[in-house]
Amino acid sequence: LSTYVIKCKAAVLWEINKPLPIAPPKASEVRIKIVATGICLSDDHVISGTWHYPIPKILGHEAAGIVESVGKKVTPVKPGDKVIPFFTPCCRECKICKHPNGNLCSENDLSATRGTLPDGTTRFTCQGKPIHHFLGTSMFTEYHTVVDEISLAKIDSSAPLGKVCLVGCGFSTSYGSAVKVAKVTPGSTCVVFGLGGVGLSVIMGCKSAGASRIIGVNINKDKFAKAEELGATECIDPQNYKKPIQDVLVEMTEDGVDFSFEVIGCLDTMVSLWSLCHCGCPPSGQKLSFNPMMLLTGRTWKGATFGGFKSKDNVSKLVSAVIAKKFKLINEGFDMLHSGER
Repeated sequence: LSTYVIKCKAAVLWEINKPLPIAPPKASEVRIKIVATGICLSDDHVISGTWHYPIPKILGHEAAGIVESVGKKVTPVKPGDKVIPFFTPCCRECKICKHPNGNLCSENDLSATRGTLPDGTTRFTCQGKPIHHFLGTSMFTEYHTVVDEISLAKIDSSAPLGKVCLVGCGFSTSYGSAVKVAKVTPGSTCVVFGLGGVGLSVIMGCKSAGASRIIGVNINKDKFAKAEELGATECIDPQNYKKPIQDVLVEMTEDGVDFSFEVIGCLDTMVSLWSLCHCGCPPSGQKLSFNPMMLLTGRTWKGATFGGFKSKDNVSKLVSAVIAKKFKLINEGFDMLHSGER
């Protein structure tokens, strides 16, 4: 049982790096030593102001670490356990959690954007002021963070934390979009727009589901080799064609593909290729439209949070699959995110 405050540095969005007090975990909470954290475009949406979230705050929601201390009511984990926190909690008690297909727990901070833990308070302070949490997590800290027990899962003690941290968001979201949300079928043809870390994970999902043809689309040809290594059967650059890329794809596939994924998060792409859209992450506050008559052809347009996975039930399983070398995870940074290198 922890009752003491820990001081460490953290990437506070509005403040310089100073020792940051992190309060001890309350009864149902866990304080975690952060070992590795990934970077997601959602973090950048907050930094750029396109996603409005209470400030000041500590970003980061894709990490892995080791339990430092636990509250008196916490039993699933103990100090020393390796864990992955997640932005999609799983209380297992609300109506959504009890639904077999529901995964966006009512305790989530994605819908309401409170900037706190479930009890409405924070565990960070700086210069005497409270610092908001991000999605109930806040992983961009040098040493520790505090999350509620419903927002983490114990993982295999042999898990390489520097890789499996991506299971906390990017990999689960994109892989799950293929195998759980879209339910890609064996022998099908898929197209993936965008070959960054998320797009590559979608490709792995399509391959795992048994797709026979997986077409990668990207304007950076340097990404083609990695995409093909992970399962893409071919890659094309829209800049090489004079006609719209959707027309090119229809010709290539004889009337279209079975499953399509948009993982760029560009509204122009979504509007013109809505029938190929699935798991992009566009900035909030923007809207798109399409001709509803296109629905009469049998197309469906689906989206999901965290790949449709129930976090507590599936994160540890995905980590075990990584350990078994079923997937090859890739970690990236903000510079690569903006430059388009990955």
